[in-house]
Amino acid sequence: MPKIHYFQIVAILGSIALFGVVVDFIRRGLLKEKYSVLWLVLCVAVTALAIKRELLDRIAIKLGVAYPPSLLFLVAFLFVLLILLHFSVVISILHEKNKALAQEIALMRQTIKEAGAKEREHNARGL
Repeated sequence: MPKIHYFQIVAILGSIALFGVVVDFIRRGLLKEKYSVLWLVLCVAVTALAIKRELLDRIAIKLGVAYPPSLLFLVAFLFVLLILLHFSVVISILHEKNKALAQEIALMRQTIKEAGAKEREHNARGL
């Protein structure tokens, strides 16, 4: 039976805790399902690599990583960077939509203001 190392326990418990937090956020409506996919994939990948130490060791050797547990945290870090990139794209899209909506509201306000001025002018002539 393979010996379980401290980093494996920390990685497994951390990824399971993160998985639970993500699922709870989805359940409470704080996180949409489409944004949670990367977080859930991160949890599964870290858990799988932490449980299957042999797989982690083989990948580390092929990549030339001297200390396999550092590869586990590198994988987690890369996933977090991927998530940050994904949210940066989402924020950029939302920024453009927000700008378009603000411009549309400004045009509507101007139209309403002009229509009100024309009506006041029309009422003033009618009196």
